[in-house]
Amino acid sequence: MGLSIGIVGLPNVGKSTILNALTGARNAAAENYPFCTVEPNHAIVPVPDPRVEKIAELTNPEKITHTTVEFVDIAGLVKDASKGEGLGNQFLDNIGNTDAILHVLRCFDDDNVAHVTGDVDPVRDIDIVETELLLRDIQLLEKRVQKISKEVRGDKSLKAEVDLARKVLEHMNEGRRASSFGARLSDTGKALYAEMRFLTDKGVIYCANVGEDAVSEDNPHVMAIREYATRTGAGVVVIAAEMEEELIGMGVDERKEFLDSFGIAEGALNRMIRAGYEALRLVSFFTIQSNQVQAWTVRRGTKAPQAAGTIHTDFEKGFIRAEVIAYEALLEHGSEAACKSAGVARTEGKDYEVRDGDVIRFHFSQ
Repeated sequence: MGLSIGIVGLPNVGKSTILNALTGARNAAAENYPFCTVEPNHAIVPVPDPRVEKIAELTNPEKITHTTVEFVDIAGLVKDASKGEGLGNQFLDNIGNTDAILHVLRCFDDDNVAHVTGDVDPVRDIDIVETELLLRDIQLLEKRVQKISKEVRGDKSLKAEVDLARKVLEHMNEGRRASSFGARLSDTGKALYAEMRFLTDKGVIYCANVGEDAVSEDNPHVMAIREYATRTGAGVVVIAAEMEEELIGMGVDERKEFLDSFGIAEGALNRMIRAGYEALRLVSFFTIQSNQVQAWTVRRGTKAPQAAGTIHTDFEKGFIRAEVIAYEALLEHGSEAACKSAGVARTEGKDYEVRDGDVIRFHFSQ
């Protein structure tokens, strides 16, 4: 699976500039007025992972394939979007198609850049956006409850879903995210969540868009976001979007020198992807087959047959076993054959949970 991140926030907080900075290309228009973005802008970029290149150095493949992340810059949200204000439901539907939410928050003061609410207050802005996401979830679940409440009269097997849906609806009507109900879900609930794709069930990363003066040290706006995120379990990444956008087109050495001048060890893309992986509990594993090294992404806790299914559905259906070598062991011993001789290659069955950095060969029946 590739990671899909929806870039959201109030109008004119720097979402399109963030997209340009993350992807290293000017994919999106970035102007100083609300609703500059109307249709979602999409950009797919490879996930930087030096382990892929290290494995390739040992195996000399003809092809290297990184896993990818898709960024979707979605039109700015305003208060009452769930009632159709601004771009309303169109915006909210677009968020539903992503895996995680990157919530861009303006954290710099500049009288020359308009703010839709008149002043800079990122915690207030979080509340505006998340309230609209929650209201949208409530609307969708209310419609679902009404529908299956009628159907259950002729199909008693739906009773468990009706009962659970009502409990989740009550939970959300108390102002709580769908995700905070998730730990108590049964198989019925998991199916309901998969169908509904609740906006408030998605992993959230708060992106503090700061000026150059706050790149190396948090300003009060960023401090407030970090405090809020600590309470809610969300991730935080700080990006000076306009500064990062200046990196577009720079060579490797020039880019490093520019970042070093601001005391930044790595660019926005690396930091964002790491935050995204943490928010979604993702891990990467690697395959060496058909003279190709390839990285794959799955959720932490994914078992070997399902991980095989990310490569091809036939791999999951016919799964027999997995030969697994830890990335560190492969680097230490230099080859798969050497790992087998040293006894560090393992054979795992269908209950094995794939770990980050596993190098796997799947065996399956045709």
